[in-house]
Amino acid sequence: MMDKEKILEEDLYKPVHDFFEKQGYTVRAEVKDCDVTAIKDDFLIIVELKKNLTVELLSQAVKRQKISELVYIAVPKPKRMKADSKWKDICHLIRRLELGLIFVNFKSSKTFVEVVIEPKPFDRIKSINANKKKRASLIKEIKGRNKDLNVGGTRGKKLVTSYRESAIEIACCLDKFGPLSPKRLREIGTDCKKTVSILYKNYYGWFDKKSRGVYELNEEGKKNLKVYEELAKYYYEKIGEKVTSDQLRVQSTIDRGQ
Repeated sequence: MMDKEKILEEDLYKPVHDFFEKQGYTVRAEVKDCDVTAIKDDFLIIVELKKNLTVELLSQAVKRQKISELVYIAVPKPKRMKADSKWKDICHLIRRLELGLIFVNFKSSKTFVEVVIEPKPFDRIKSINANKKKRASLIKEIKGRNKDLNVGGTRGKKLVTSYRESAIEIACCLDKFGPLSPKRLREIGTDCKKTVSILYKNYYGWFDKKSRGVYELNEEGKKNLKVYEELAKYYYEKIGEKVTSDQLRVQSTIDRGQ
């Protein structure tokens, strides 16, 4: 077994050379800046070798696509393979670039080649169709946000999602008019589908059940209205346009009497 730290790019050549030669190709190294070339009749394959899978390697391989039908990148097989989202994203990128991926395995006494991805045309329409649910979810989330309060590229901060926005809207209603039922909240204009779920699950811990089917805003909820002050201001104004305090006080009194 060879230590990856001691592996050189030139160590990748012989296994790749032998792999294509066994398939009837004439293989040559370092031809016109190409690491490996393999030709059978007029069919040309180019392989770029690197110790690590880098952006530089991908860029170099894409350039080779100008002169070859099939282009592979070849790297040493990682000691530990994790089939996580990061690896899946890397594979998607390689397929998106219509490149092939070869692992040169140095883990056994006999070095050998594994073709992980074959270079072939990428069907973008098929890819989009296969992710219709994710697309629909993204569009739904965009439409569910009324204010743009997040900063792109930030890490480690609580994001204002459409769910959090709905919770803040409910909190504003309860803060302004006192305890209310989900029915009254929906009449004011809170989300028809989310209102009951947000109050029942109480994911953020902002609401308390005052009586059967009636909820009120607790101190944690009031504190978060200050944290999300800009969004709360937006919903207070929105509520004010739809209903007057006197109307809701009457309904709140009815609710408390239930």
